[in-house]
Amino acid sequence: MNTSALILMLAVQVTVTGLTAWFYYRVLSSKQKPELDSYAENDDEPR
Repeated sequence: MNTSALILMLAVQVTVTGLTAWFYYRVLSSKQKPELDSYAENDDEPR
């Protein structure tokens, strides 16, 4: 394997790993949104 192929392979692997880590960080550190209760409007009505 020549030098340019090795540099390209390492650059792509570092880029993909970095983007993956960044997206995991964004997802895991985001604020929790309250879960919507679909029955909240029907609490006063008999079932």
